[in-house]
Amino acid sequence: MVSERELAGFRHVYSGKVRDLYEQESTGLLLIVASDRISAFDHVLDTPIPDKGRILTAMSLWWFERLADIAPNHVASTDVPAEVTGRAVLCELLEMIPVECVARGYLTGSGLADYLATGTVCGVGLPPGLVDGSRLPEPVFTPATKAAQGEHDENVDFEYVSNVAGTAVAQELRRLTLAIYRRGEVLARERGILLADTKVEFGRRPDGTVVLADEVLTPDSSRFWPADGWSPGHAQPSFDKQFVRDWLTSPASGWHRGSGERPPPLPDDVVARTRERYVEAYERITGRPFG
Repeated sequence: MVSERELAGFRHVYSGKVRDLYEQESTGLLLIVASDRISAFDHVLDTPIPDKGRILTAMSLWWFERLADIAPNHVASTDVPAEVTGRAVLCELLEMIPVECVARGYLTGSGLADYLATGTVCGVGLPPGLVDGSRLPEPVFTPATKAAQGEHDENVDFEYVSNVAGTAVAQELRRLTLAIYRRGEVLARERGILLADTKVEFGRRPDGTVVLADEVLTPDSSRFWPADGWSPGHAQPSFDKQFVRDWLTSPASGWHRGSGERPPPLPDDVVARTRERYVEAYERITGRPFG
Protein backbone atom coordinates (compact mmCIF):
# COMPACT_ATOMS: atom_id res chain seq x y z
CA MET A 1 0.00 0.00 0.00
CA VAL A 2 1.14 3.55 -0.72
CA SER A 3 1.46 5.54 2.48
CA GLU A 4 2.84 8.91 3.46
CA ARG A 5 4.37 10.30 6.62
CA GLU A 6 3.60 13.55 8.37
CA LEU A 7 6.24 16.27 8.05
CA ALA A 8 6.14 19.37 10.22
CA GLY A 9 5.54 22.49 8.14
CA PHE A 10 4.34 20.52 5.13
CA ARG A 11 0.92 19.50 3.86
CA HIS A 12 0.63 16.13 2.15
CA VAL A 13 -0.69 16.57 -1.39
CA TYR A 14 -0.42 13.22 -3.15
CA SER A 15 1.30 9.83 -3.09
CA GLY A 16 2.12 8.05 -6.31
CA LYS A 17 3.70 4.70 -7.01
CA VAL A 18 7.11 5.84 -5.81
CA ARG A 19 6.91 9.50 -4.72
CA ASP A 20 5.13 11.41 -1.98
CA LEU A 21 4.36 15.08 -2.62
CA TYR A 22 3.98 17.80 0.02
CA GLU A 23 3.46 21.53 -0.11
CA GLN A 24 5.74 23.63 2.09
CA GLU A 25 3.30 25.81 3.98
CA SER A 26 5.66 28.79 4.34
CA THR A 27 6.75 29.05 0.69
CA GLY A 28 4.30 27.10 -1.46
CA LEU A 29 7.18 25.05 -2.85
CA LEU A 30 6.61 21.37 -3.57
CA LEU A 31 8.57 18.78 -1.61
CA ILE A 32 9.06 15.64 -3.68
CA VAL A 33 10.10 12.63 -1.62
CA ALA A 34 11.36 9.51 -3.42
CA SER A 35 10.46 6.43 -1.40
CA ASP A 36 11.99 2.96 -1.56
CA ARG A 37 8.74 1.59 -3.00
CA ILE A 38 8.96 -0.32 -6.24
CA SER A 39 6.22 -1.00 -8.74
CA ALA A 40 5.84 -3.71 -11.35
CA PHE A 41 3.00 -4.58 -13.70
CA ASP A 42 0.99 -1.61 -12.38
CA HIS A 43 1.21 -2.79 -8.77
CA VAL A 44 3.09 -1.12 -5.92
CA LEU A 45 4.82 -4.05 -4.25
CA ASP A 46 4.78 -4.67 -0.51
CA THR A 47 8.56 -5.11 -0.40
CA PRO A 48 10.74 -1.96 -0.67
CA ILE A 49 14.21 -1.81 -2.23
CA PRO A 50 16.61 -0.28 0.33
CA ASP A 51 18.21 3.04 -0.74
CA LYS A 52 16.22 3.20 -3.98
CA GLY A 53 14.80 6.63 -3.16
CA ARG A 54 18.25 8.04 -2.39
CA ILE A 55 19.66 6.62 -5.63
CA LEU A 56 16.86 8.07 -7.78
CA THR A 57 17.17 11.49 -6.14
CA ALA A 58 20.96 11.66 -6.39
CA MET A 59 20.93 10.47 -9.98
CA SER A 60 18.30 12.99 -11.05
CA LEU A 61 20.23 15.85 -9.41
CA TRP A 62 23.40 14.74 -11.21
CA TRP A 63 21.60 14.74 -14.55
CA PHE A 64 19.77 18.04 -13.92
CA GLU A 65 23.19 19.71 -13.68
CA ARG A 66 24.28 18.23 -17.00
CA LEU A 67 21.07 19.14 -18.79
CA ALA A 68 20.76 22.72 -17.53
CA ASP A 69 21.79 24.19 -20.88
CA ILE A 70 19.02 22.21 -22.62
CA ALA A 71 16.10 22.90 -20.29
CA PRO A 72 15.49 24.60 -16.95
CA ASN A 73 14.45 22.20 -14.20
CA HIS A 74 12.10 22.44 -11.26
CA VAL A 75 14.63 22.08 -8.41
CA ALA A 76 14.57 25.06 -6.04
CA SER A 77 16.55 23.65 -3.10
CA THR A 78 17.97 20.47 -1.60
CA ASP A 79 17.57 21.91 1.93
CA VAL A 80 14.88 19.49 3.12
CA PRO A 81 13.66 18.09 6.46
CA ALA A 82 16.14 15.79 8.19
CA GLU A 83 13.74 12.85 8.01
CA VAL A 84 13.94 12.85 4.20
CA THR A 85 17.49 14.10 3.62
CA GLY A 86 19.02 12.55 0.52
CA ARG A 87 15.71 11.39 -0.91
CA ALA A 88 13.85 14.67 -1.39
CA VAL A 89 14.07 18.02 -3.17
CA LEU A 90 12.10 21.25 -2.95
CA CYS A 91 10.70 22.21 -6.33
CA GLU A 92 8.76 24.89 -8.12
CA LEU A 93 5.03 24.32 -8.27
CA LEU A 94 4.31 23.95 -11.98
CA GLU A 95 1.29 23.32 -14.17
CA MET A 96 2.21 19.81 -15.25
CA ILE A 97 1.63 18.85 -18.88
CA PRO A 98 -0.33 15.55 -18.80
CA VAL A 99 1.86 13.67 -21.28
CA GLU A 100 4.65 11.15 -20.80
CA CYS A 101 7.39 12.38 -23.13
CA VAL A 102 9.31 9.34 -24.34
CA ALA A 103 12.37 9.16 -26.57
CA ARG A 104 13.54 5.86 -28.01
CA GLY A 105 16.88 5.09 -29.56
CA TYR A 106 16.38 1.33 -29.51
CA LEU A 107 13.31 -0.80 -30.15
CA THR A 108 11.86 -2.75 -27.25
CA GLY A 109 8.90 -2.87 -24.86
CA SER A 110 5.64 -1.28 -25.98
CA GLY A 111 7.45 0.30 -28.92
CA LEU A 112 8.37 -3.14 -30.22
CA ALA A 113 4.79 -4.33 -29.79
CA ASP A 114 3.48 -1.36 -31.79
CA TYR A 115 6.08 -1.89 -34.49
CA LEU A 116 5.33 -5.59 -34.89
CA ALA A 117 1.64 -4.79 -35.24
CA THR A 118 1.81 -1.71 -37.49
CA GLY A 119 5.38 -1.04 -38.62
CA THR A 120 5.22 2.23 -36.71
CA VAL A 121 5.63 3.53 -33.17
CA CYS A 122 3.29 6.34 -32.15
CA GLY A 123 2.67 7.09 -35.81
CA VAL A 124 6.39 7.25 -36.65
CA GLY A 125 7.31 4.90 -39.49
CA LEU A 126 10.33 2.65 -38.96
CA PRO A 127 12.36 0.49 -41.38
CA PRO A 128 11.32 -3.14 -41.91
CA GLY A 129 13.19 -6.02 -40.34
CA LEU A 130 13.83 -4.57 -36.88
CA VAL A 131 13.87 -6.90 -33.87
CA ASP A 132 13.86 -6.60 -30.10
CA GLY A 133 16.88 -4.49 -29.18
CA SER A 134 17.52 -3.04 -32.64
CA ARG A 135 19.11 0.40 -32.72
CA LEU A 136 16.90 2.88 -34.57
CA PRO A 137 18.30 4.97 -37.43
CA GLU A 138 17.73 8.02 -35.22
CA PRO A 139 15.96 8.64 -31.91
CA VAL A 140 12.19 9.09 -32.15
CA PHE A 141 9.66 10.92 -29.98
CA THR A 142 7.02 8.42 -28.88
CA PRO A 143 4.72 10.04 -26.30
CA ALA A 144 2.23 8.27 -24.06
CA THR A 145 -0.75 9.18 -21.94
CA LYS A 146 -0.09 9.78 -18.26
CA ALA A 147 -2.27 7.08 -16.73
CA ALA A 148 -3.76 7.09 -13.26
CA GLN A 149 -2.19 4.76 -10.70
CA GLY A 150 -3.04 1.14 -11.45
CA GLU A 151 -3.73 1.84 -15.12
CA HIS A 152 -1.52 1.53 -18.19
CA ASP A 153 0.09 4.39 -20.05
CA GLU A 154 -0.95 4.20 -23.70
CA ASN A 155 1.23 5.19 -26.62
CA VAL A 156 -0.15 8.14 -28.59
CA ASP A 157 0.88 10.12 -31.65
CA PHE A 158 2.13 13.69 -31.98
CA GLU A 159 -1.33 14.93 -32.89
CA TYR A 160 -2.59 13.81 -29.48
CA VAL A 161 0.10 15.89 -27.75
CA SER A 162 -0.78 18.87 -29.94
CA ASN A 163 -4.42 18.56 -28.93
CA VAL A 164 -3.50 18.39 -25.25
CA ALA A 165 -0.83 21.07 -25.09
CA GLY A 166 -1.08 23.07 -28.32
CA THR A 167 1.07 22.66 -31.41
CA ALA A 168 3.84 25.05 -30.36
CA VAL A 169 4.24 23.44 -26.94
CA ALA A 170 4.08 19.95 -28.45
CA GLN A 171 6.92 20.84 -30.80
CA GLU A 172 8.93 22.16 -27.86
CA LEU A 173 8.27 18.98 -25.88
CA ARG A 174 9.49 16.87 -28.78
CA ARG A 175 12.61 19.01 -29.24
CA LEU A 176 13.51 18.96 -25.55
CA THR A 177 12.81 15.26 -25.09
CA LEU A 178 15.04 14.27 -28.00
CA ALA A 179 17.79 16.68 -26.89
CA ILE A 180 17.73 15.20 -23.38
CA TYR A 181 17.84 11.68 -24.80
CA ARG A 182 20.78 12.49 -27.08
CA ARG A 183 22.76 14.08 -24.25
CA GLY A 184 22.02 11.15 -21.95
CA GLU A 185 22.79 8.58 -24.63
CA VAL A 186 26.25 10.02 -25.30
CA LEU A 187 27.22 10.31 -21.64
CA ALA A 188 25.92 6.83 -20.80
CA ARG A 189 27.65 5.23 -23.80
CA GLU A 190 30.96 6.76 -22.70
CA ARG A 191 30.48 4.79 -19.49
CA GLY A 192 29.66 1.49 -21.18
CA ILE A 193 25.89 1.78 -20.90
CA LEU A 194 23.31 2.03 -23.68
CA LEU A 195 20.32 4.29 -23.07
CA ALA A 196 17.60 2.40 -24.89
CA ASP A 197 14.79 4.81 -24.09
CA THR A 198 13.73 7.33 -21.48
CA LYS A 199 10.62 9.04 -20.17
CA VAL A 200 10.57 12.66 -19.01
CA GLU A 201 7.87 15.00 -17.77
CA PHE A 202 7.48 18.73 -18.14
CA GLY A 203 5.50 21.51 -16.52
CA ARG A 204 4.89 25.16 -17.22
CA ARG A 205 5.65 28.24 -15.18
CA PRO A 206 3.04 31.02 -15.05
CA ASP A 207 4.95 32.80 -17.86
CA GLY A 208 4.65 29.71 -20.08
CA THR A 209 8.26 28.53 -19.76
CA VAL A 210 8.50 24.75 -20.23
CA VAL A 211 10.42 23.21 -17.33
CA LEU A 212 11.86 19.71 -16.87
CA ALA A 213 10.26 18.12 -13.81
CA ASP A 214 9.90 14.92 -11.78
CA GLU A 215 12.94 12.65 -12.31
CA VAL A 216 15.32 12.35 -15.23
CA LEU A 217 17.44 9.54 -16.69
CA THR A 218 17.10 7.17 -13.73
CA PRO A 219 16.67 3.38 -13.82
CA ASP A 220 12.97 3.93 -13.04
CA SER A 221 12.40 6.27 -15.98
CA SER A 222 14.85 4.78 -18.47
CA ARG A 223 16.10 1.52 -19.89
CA PHE A 224 19.85 1.21 -19.35
CA TRP A 225 21.60 -1.76 -20.97
CA PRO A 226 25.22 -2.93 -20.55
CA ALA A 227 26.85 -2.00 -23.85
CA ASP A 228 29.09 -5.07 -23.86
CA GLY A 229 26.06 -7.37 -23.64
CA TRP A 230 23.96 -5.77 -26.37
CA SER A 231 22.67 -8.44 -28.75
CA PRO A 232 19.54 -7.61 -30.78
CA GLY A 233 16.96 -10.31 -31.27
CA HIS A 234 15.86 -10.83 -27.68
CA ALA A 235 15.35 -8.96 -24.41
CA GLN A 236 18.50 -7.27 -23.13
CA PRO A 237 19.89 -7.36 -19.58
CA SER A 238 19.19 -4.06 -17.87
CA PHE A 239 19.97 -1.85 -14.89
CA ASP A 240 16.51 -1.62 -13.41
CA LYS A 241 13.81 -3.80 -11.87
CA GLN A 242 14.45 -6.67 -14.27
CA PHE A 243 15.05 -9.12 -11.41
CA VAL A 244 11.70 -8.13 -9.88
CA ARG A 245 9.77 -8.62 -13.13
CA ASP A 246 11.56 -11.89 -13.88
CA TRP A 247 10.82 -13.32 -10.44
CA LEU A 248 7.18 -12.23 -10.48
CA THR A 249 6.60 -13.95 -13.83
CA SER A 250 8.50 -17.10 -12.83
CA PRO A 251 6.90 -20.23 -11.30
CA ALA A 252 8.78 -19.47 -8.08
CA SER A 253 6.51 -16.52 -7.27
CA GLY A 254 3.28 -18.49 -7.62
CA TRP A 255 1.69 -15.31 -8.99
CA HIS A 256 -0.07 -14.84 -12.31
CA ARG A 257 -0.19 -11.37 -13.84
CA GLY A 258 -3.80 -11.73 -14.98
CA SER A 259 -5.10 -13.17 -11.71
CA GLY A 260 -6.26 -9.85 -10.30
CA GLU A 261 -4.41 -10.63 -7.07
CA ARG A 262 -1.65 -8.52 -5.55
CA PRO A 263 1.90 -9.76 -6.16
CA PRO A 264 3.57 -11.58 -3.26
CA PRO A 265 6.43 -10.14 -1.15
CA LEU A 266 9.85 -10.29 -2.81
CA PRO A 267 12.47 -12.73 -1.51
CA ASP A 268 15.64 -11.30 0.02
CA ASP A 269 17.90 -12.31 -2.86
CA VAL A 270 15.71 -10.52 -5.44
CA VAL A 271 15.71 -7.41 -3.26
CA ALA A 272 19.50 -7.51 -2.87
CA ARG A 273 20.18 -8.08 -6.58
CA THR A 274 17.77 -5.31 -7.58
CA ARG A 275 19.44 -2.86 -5.19
CA GLU A 276 22.83 -3.85 -6.62
CA ARG A 277 21.67 -2.97 -10.15
CA TYR A 278 20.41 0.45 -9.09
CA VAL A 279 23.66 1.17 -7.26
CA GLU A 280 25.74 -0.03 -10.21
CA ALA A 281 23.82 2.18 -12.63
CA TYR A 282 24.36 5.21 -10.38
CA GLU A 283 28.07 4.54 -9.85
CA ARG A 284 28.88 3.75 -13.47
CA ILE A 285 27.06 6.75 -14.88
CA THR A 286 28.05 9.38 -12.30
CA GLY A 287 31.51 8.04 -11.52
CA ARG A 288 30.72 8.54 -7.84
CA PRO A 289 30.58 5.91 -5.09
CA PHE A 290 27.16 5.46 -3.54
CA GLY A 291 27.05 5.57 0.22
